[in-house]
Amino acid sequence: MDDAPKGLTPDLAGVVLARALRRGGDFAEVFAEDRSSLTLRLEDGKVEEASSGVDRGASIRIVKGATTSFGYTDSLDEVSLLALADRLSGGLSGAPADPVAFLPTSSPGRRPSLRTSMEVETARKADLIRTADRAARERSSEVRQVIAGYSEGLQRVWVANSLGTFAEDERRRLVVAVTVVAQRESVIQTGRETLAYCDVFDAVAEDDVLATAREATDKAVVMLGAQPSPSGRMPVILANGFGGVLFHEACGHGLEADFILKKTSIWADKQGQRVAERLVTAYDDGATPELWGSNLIDDEGTPTQRTAVIEEGVLTGYLVDLLRGRKLGFEATGNGRRQSFRHIPYPRMTNTYFAAGGVTPQDLIADTPKAFYAKSLSGGQVDPATGDFVFGVAEGYLIENGRVGPAVKGATLIGNGAEVLRSIDAIADDLEIKAGMCGKEGQLVPVGTGQPTVRLRELTVGGTQVS
Repeated sequence: MDDAPKGLTPDLAGVVLARALRRGGDFAEVFAEDRSSLTLRLEDGKVEEASSGVDRGASIRIVKGATTSFGYTDSLDEVSLLALADRLSGGLSGAPADPVAFLPTSSPGRRPSLRTSMEVETARKADLIRTADRAARERSSEVRQVIAGYSEGLQRVWVANSLGTFAEDERRRLVVAVTVVAQRESVIQTGRETLAYCDVFDAVAEDDVLATAREATDKAVVMLGAQPSPSGRMPVILANGFGGVLFHEACGHGLEADFILKKTSIWADKQGQRVAERLVTAYDDGATPELWGSNLIDDEGTPTQRTAVIEEGVLTGYLVDLLRGRKLGFEATGNGRRQSFRHIPYPRMTNTYFAAGGVTPQDLIADTPKAFYAKSLSGGQVDPATGDFVFGVAEGYLIENGRVGPAVKGATLIGNGAEVLRSIDAIADDLEIKAGMCGKEGQLVPVGTGQPTVRLRELTVGGTQVS
């Protein structure tokens, strides 16, 4: 883009890295960022908040032995970057280390948007969330409150390091979120749905916003008539899409290389071992365009990829950043991620999902005489060291005689990540990946979570039904 602000150049990066290593070091890195954003929020039919902003700066990381020095500056000019390099290297002692000359890089390009969201008038974006409000209220007379949000961002990053990497990326993301509160007598229920676009998108379609608002409304209204959930050990079916949150939380975090290095994960030293039946294959995929957690490169400049973490039931891979990879003897997988230039990178998931199976979800349900059906999950707690978890169920049903029966409320799923993997005995062909945000070490990054419809032989359901 001709009007794009100048960021980090190879010449400037080379000078800064040499200065950072002037007192020695094993590794040095510069991460530069230019970000712009717009956020709108509607409540009670009115757009109550509208904010936009820009953020620009860079960080430097120097590693020597077991010590990491890290700092940032809210500027990309040479004087500020060299001053930061001097400050961070000041505590080191040793002979200067020479950075490797930058290697030629080639990254696959992505189709430019026909019309980027940044070119659409703000008033039009406000109209979209007003449309969501009207659609929800027209859907049901039991709707009491609608909260709709519109958020978009454009992030440009440049990464250079002393290993010879110089890479850049441009990332666009947009999300419309709709939360609906419905009430029937004294019962109140909430439904939430999101519409997300990553990198390759044009103007948001009004029909998509309407569908999102109606889905959120239907979720809230159907739960108004829900009966208390039973409890106990029983077969469980997890719906496609957000059902993948359970795999993300209960298994995915434990596959991140910092937990593997510290041996605080149940999956440490399990590579090559069988952890599930042969029908189970799972990926972390940061390279497929349009998925919410995808980028051309990670935040250390490593090209992203699709990493098979489980293949036909065997644990085959971990999610590896540069520094943990060097310590573990693994190649980086493009999973070094950070919230912004003010944050140090950690190994993080991108888009994590089970691969599709060979049966339809209708046939899978019809083949299940009795089960608990979790259509969407809410918040939960997970211990990465043990894999133990507790998840709330936002929308749940009972399956009776091979059919989806009454809605139930107040359910929780209680179990262990390793138990879940071993318990999977059927996977449908309806893979769907949803957009979300993942927190770790105080940082939020965009991630995709997903799966096809999956059946577990047995899991503990906590319920509210009184015997």
